[in-house]
Amino acid sequence: MEVSHDQQLDKLDNRNQEALSSGGKERVEKHKKGGRLTARERINVLLDPASFVELDRFVTHRCTNFDMDKKKHYGDGVITGYGRINGRLVYVYSQDFTVFGGSMSRTTANKICKAMDLAAENGAPMIGICDSGGARIQEGVEALGGYGDIFFRNTRFSGLIPQISAIMGPSAGGAVYSPSLTDFTFMVKDTSYMFVTGPDVIKTVTHEEVTKEDLGGAETHNRKSGVAHFAAEDDKNLLLLIRELLSFIPSNNLDDPPKLIAQDTVDAADQSINELIPTNSKKPYDIKDLIKKVVDENYFFEVHQHFAENIVVGFARLNGHSVGVVANQPQVLAGCLNIDASRKAARFIRFCDAFNIPIVSFVDVPGFLPGTEQEWNGIITHGAKLVYAYAEATVPKITVITRKAYGGAYIVMSSKHIGSDINLAYPGAEIAVMGAEGAVNIIFRRDIMGADDPEATKAAIMNDYEEKFNNPYVAAELGYIDEVIEPSMTRKRLIDSIEMLQNKRAKLPHKKHGSCPL
Repeated sequence: MEVSHDQQLDKLDNRNQEALSSGGKERVEKHKKGGRLTARERINVLLDPASFVELDRFVTHRCTNFDMDKKKHYGDGVITGYGRINGRLVYVYSQDFTVFGGSMSRTTANKICKAMDLAAENGAPMIGICDSGGARIQEGVEALGGYGDIFFRNTRFSGLIPQISAIMGPSAGGAVYSPSLTDFTFMVKDTSYMFVTGPDVIKTVTHEEVTKEDLGGAETHNRKSGVAHFAAEDDKNLLLLIRELLSFIPSNNLDDPPKLIAQDTVDAADQSINELIPTNSKKPYDIKDLIKKVVDENYFFEVHQHFAENIVVGFARLNGHSVGVVANQPQVLAGCLNIDASRKAARFIRFCDAFNIPIVSFVDVPGFLPGTEQEWNGIITHGAKLVYAYAEATVPKITVITRKAYGGAYIVMSSKHIGSDINLAYPGAEIAVMGAEGAVNIIFRRDIMGADDPEATKAAIMNDYEEKFNNPYVAAELGYIDEVIEPSMTRKRLIDSIEMLQNKRAKLPHKKHGSCPL
């Protein structure tokens, strides 16, 4: 029987409407309670208006176990496709909790893998919006195999295209490993969770009672574990944060980061910076005040803000150029490096290096945090991760020593010895094996103990030590510091260095890969 064009279009429209209805009106309304957005609404907020093109809208699962052949929905619990963010191509998948709880089936995995393959082939970021109850139990090992296929692509595409995960609901069991393999993980306060085993299993096995929020909520993973990089107030805020992040990073490893027209002048010297660093080396200050004074429009997009706060990482711009910032924070643990700070900074540095983003380091570090807890938990190996990340990075690297740079921590924090291109220091910088008091107590112990006035003798020796060793000029004489600068000139010197190094071409020796201290 011949079918008219109108009938064909009506049939298409009916199928589209069915697909767009997700799991049905009742489930959608239940999902939206508490201000949560639907899977499609999330895509619409994330992408430029009317830019989303959906793929595999009519795909359904093929499972026949447990009468699953009688329960089918178009899309099978995940929406995939591509669109644009600020005009740039991105690929996206958004799990739909109203359809089978967003569970992972063989079919949903195939859809996600197709989008990931297209993203890699076309050099565009991949964004995953996760809201899933886990593997679809009815499909058994097929569902598990789907996770494995996704993990494989996460790994193979790492460093090739940016990969971003938005946890906007539950993410448990095998589902947590894909986000952990991606570059940045976002979570929503009070409504998103990540854990390998949930509270019920923990109670059964270890008899420990814990809530979902304490076990794997946004606050937990942003502050304690460091698994997540951002904690958003609600769904919309999270999606807008992703848009902001993408404005600093390129679409793939062959592109340069986006360059904007700077509103601030290059030569402007901020005289207030000269007074920012306390002359008393034991007095703390907020390194973020310095960062904001020297970057474009005083804007710093901080990453991992609530984790390992003794080191600060994030993105900024210098004369329109996107840069990654790594800085010791004297306000927390005196800026000491510890296990968490080393991990945090190393991962960020490796991301910047993979995607051609210059690294600017602000150094005020008295050393590595001492203590049995740090030693027994492997500060040696974790600290080596930071050394490895800086030494391996071939992007432009610029370092400013604002105050203390002692011992091994001086070497680790992007010193000339591990490949930094330009190293600057303020006149009050203290570059030495250790502080004056500690050094004098070791070297001149007998002289001090045998003196008629030990305190006066110690003070005189300390003054002499500081004059000879505890300053930036010895390092400058040796060429380890390229220039000792007036602090107010920081912005100009950073921009001069970035633009001088913008055509830097450095390659690592040919090899399969290094053996990073994991």
